[in-house]
Amino acid sequence: MASLYKDLARLLREAGCEPVRQGKGSHEIWRSPVNGKTFPVTANIESRYTANAILKQAGLPKAF
Repeated sequence: MASLYKDLARLLREAGCEPVRQGKGSHEIWRSPVNGKTFPVTANIESRYTANAILKQAGLPKAF
């Protein structure tokens, strides 16, 4: 199954989110301007449920 990272990162950037720093392993820490929170994003997302959960943490609607 293909990774959803590119599509997820595009959606996050379009919403104004930006990566803050590199986390542990393949994770990045992003910040959302919508709710001001930080959240982890992994580089090898294969589940649409996980991708939607990340969007929810960013304060954005489901897209997958």
